[in-house]
Amino acid sequence: MKKILLIIRWIVGLLFIFSGLIKVNDPLGLSYKMQEFFEVWGVDFLNHYTLGMALLMNMLEVGCGVALLIGFRNKYTIRLLLLLIIFFTFLTGYALLSGKIKTCGCLGDCLPLTAAQSFIKDLVLLALIVVLALFDKDVTPLLPRFYTNGILMLSIAFCVLLQDAVLNYLPYIDCLPFKIGNNLVEQMQKPKNYIPDSTVITYKYKKGNKTIEFDQSHFPDDFDSSYIFVNRYDKLIRKGTGGAKITDFNLTTQSGNDTTEAMLEIPKYVMIIGTPMHANFTKWHADLLSVRDYCTKNHISLFYITAQSGDETSLLAKENITVLKCDATIIKTAARVNSTYYLMNRSVVVNKFSDKNINKILEALVKM
Repeated sequence: MKKILLIIRWIVGLLFIFSGLIKVNDPLGLSYKMQEFFEVWGVDFLNHYTLGMALLMNMLEVGCGVALLIGFRNKYTIRLLLLLIIFFTFLTGYALLSGKIKTCGCLGDCLPLTAAQSFIKDLVLLALIVVLALFDKDVTPLLPRFYTNGILMLSIAFCVLLQDAVLNYLPYIDCLPFKIGNNLVEQMQKPKNYIPDSTVITYKYKKGNKTIEFDQSHFPDDFDSSYIFVNRYDKLIRKGTGGAKITDFNLTTQSGNDTTEAMLEIPKYVMIIGTPMHANFTKWHADLLSVRDYCTKNHISLFYITAQSGDETSLLAKENITVLKCDATIIKTAARVNSTYYLMNRSVVVNKFSDKNINKILEALVKM
């Protein structure tokens, strides 16, 4: 039995560490997925806290996996793992059965799983952890407590430092469609034999103490003013074959003219994606102007792409920087750091940098 428990222990521990590290590489991706759940549940006021939640969840996932492997306080570690996997199973089960969430984000953007695949994975892990919980007395530490404490602390410290680095300097492993080397035009094209998702508009109303959902074909017979509208969403009926990896990448000028195709045909240009409402505006603005001055001197087009409008974008427009508007979801995907600099050759991403790498940006511009 001990050999079986050891095998289960390694499977569960390594899977938790692997899953956690993938999300540690891109904590913003997990925070956006949390926001998707919160918006479906109507608690989007929690969106302001999702990044902090994601950072803690990633450290907890990796820490629990390491703790299980090394045998740190086995009884409490296994109980915590059991609580986590019950919570994860609930989320993936909800995503599968409700059809409101297409993917749960369990393995980030690097290994996207469907809701069904994620749910099956969590059910298997749940069964394995239940076995560990039933025989937790036979799960023995691999090392003395002094060493297990040190290893666990180092693991958590590693997660903290890595997440701080990727939040400031972009993920180390880029799994997004805007990664270096990708052709954005190709990423926007639908694959051959493409079949779209089949969805139905579903309405959620509240009547008395009951929440009622229905589609356009099944309005209640007694529908009247006593029904209070909550929200509406597209409920997935049948999964398609997968569409374009980049959607809604439509760039418009301040006057509303679509300039997407024209920009993606320019031989050499810089595309900055983010929002001018920067935490350190003075430094950010000075670095931006240094890039603008180099681009102006060397006849390189410069575009700032944002979903925002207002005084900050007006300021950029006055400083000879072309400001283009784009969908906010695309901004989140393309700019894991605010702001993200793209060095482009037509529609191909030649290089990309965090705005904090201003020296590397200028060096790369010289080599363009």
